[in-house]
Amino acid sequence: MGRHVATGTFALTSLISANAVERLVPQASQNFTTCNNSGALGLSDFEMQRIGVAAAVSFLGGIIQIAMFVLHLGSATFLLTEPVISAMTTGAATHVVTSQVKYLLGMKMPYISGPLGFFYIYAYVFENIKSVQLEALLLSLLSIVVLVLVKELNEQFKRKIKVVLPVDLVLIIAASFACYCANMEYTYGLDVVGHIPDGIPSPRAPPMNILSEVVTEAFGVALVGYVASLALAQGSAKKFKYSVDDNQEFLAHGLSNVIPSFFFCIPSAAAMGRTAGLYSTGSKTQVACLISCILVLIVIYAIGPLLYWLPMCVLASIIVVGLKGMLIQFRDLKKYWNVDKIDWSIWVSTYIFTICFAANVGLLFGVVCTIAVVIVRFQRAKTLSLKNMKELENKVKTEVEGENLQLVKIISINNPLVFLNAKKFHADLMNAIQKDNANNQTPDDINKCEQNVLLNSTSNGTCNGETSQPYPNEKCSVILDCTGLTFFDYTGVSTLVQAYMDCKGQNVDFLLANCTASLKKAVQYCGHLESDKHIFFESVSAAVGAIHLNKNLSKFSDHSEV
Repeated sequence: MGRHVATGTFALTSLISANAVERLVPQASQNFTTCNNSGALGLSDFEMQRIGVAAAVSFLGGIIQIAMFVLHLGSATFLLTEPVISAMTTGAATHVVTSQVKYLLGMKMPYISGPLGFFYIYAYVFENIKSVQLEALLLSLLSIVVLVLVKELNEQFKRKIKVVLPVDLVLIIAASFACYCANMEYTYGLDVVGHIPDGIPSPRAPPMNILSEVVTEAFGVALVGYVASLALAQGSAKKFKYSVDDNQEFLAHGLSNVIPSFFFCIPSAAAMGRTAGLYSTGSKTQVACLISCILVLIVIYAIGPLLYWLPMCVLASIIVVGLKGMLIQFRDLKKYWNVDKIDWSIWVSTYIFTICFAANVGLLFGVVCTIAVVIVRFQRAKTLSLKNMKELENKVKTEVEGENLQLVKIISINNPLVFLNAKKFHADLMNAIQKDNANNQTPDDINKCEQNVLLNSTSNGTCNGETSQPYPNEKCSVILDCTGLTFFDYTGVSTLVQAYMDCKGQNVDFLLANCTASLKKAVQYCGHLESDKHIFFESVSAAVGAIHLNKNLSKFSDHSEV
């Protein structure tokens, strides 16, 4: 599991499991056959029946994730493109906010779910707008303002202050104390959390007789929880420069769902708020998660019952503000529109399907759309661009007056650059550069090298075991010929920008030749390279000439200093 990812309750998976609970054990019903759990933790038999359904969803969802790990389905995560994940998580966050509306407004509302349930909820709210509880509404607004304001101040001054103010905890304590002192539950009729049992129940198998009835929700928990957790893990891995095993994430989250289900726990996934807290405290290993788990146990055994007086509207406000990171992903629409309008269309359609139906339906729709679009675009793409490698070699040697170009590598992209081949492109490019730095080779041996399916190297490959001495004092350069790059998507452009940053970090000049106007615009916008326009050249020969000119200027500068 990602080093900075904290596992816990997740709003999206909780909402999916709540659908199963309300469908099988609705609030108005008292008849449901399960194991006799009466008296556990001081809860009624009806409450234990509802908890048992959630535990069954967690158990089956974990089994599905472990099965996916065994089948190595983590290798298929390249189908989960950034626009699809962004749209799905944004739509699911919208569902969670909608589920909290009745608490924010203090309204009594029947449980509404199913297709288009999102719109039925708001229709009910507007039809019964007069039943809004003014005290709950004002307390919700005050809580949201305080949370947003303090969190923004924490973000602005996080470099100057050593300890970030835990505003969520402070608000919970303050609201519970105020509600207790003012007796708001009876004076103003505010809904409160109520009795919270302390301790952990004895391990017991979840009700197996209802597993067949919660298959749909279990698949939703398995897929949505995994995708959201993987996105968070990959984000932290990219930020802190380490890698994440996509397939191992299935096993980690599967066990995190199966084992706790025997203690009547609801489905879990990566907790966005706790993960953000790990970022801010500078944690580097899973030891920080272990410490937070110990603190959670202390709350369960000692502090939990004290939260009886916490107003539900305040708790709903904390949940809504905690989803801010997902909700502001609407801003991604601008970059998708500027880079690839088809990705923009996929984002919008996936979001619409998610809010109209469910997160798992939106995810499936987004993946299917992405595959269909790539198939259509590949069918319409131009054939591979073939070059006369010997002619290009002679042309390069002539333009630099026959000087040895051992430290210049020319690479041709012969395929579209999209999410299907972006990872392989980056790996092949980095391997080619690293091999070139380790064993430089004369251009005379280029025509003996095997041509890669994705990359065609026209110089400096390592082949036939023939190498020459490297030039440690010379700066290496890479020229990427984009003639064959017929189309691209956001993932492909991001990979291209990442390759540029990686080369820059290794002190390797990275130049792009024969770029289309749309590719230049996308690379500059995606990588914020408006000031680095010198990396684009009209042709390979122009790029080689620029390298030769810079080399001569460098030598002239060195002689001047002497």
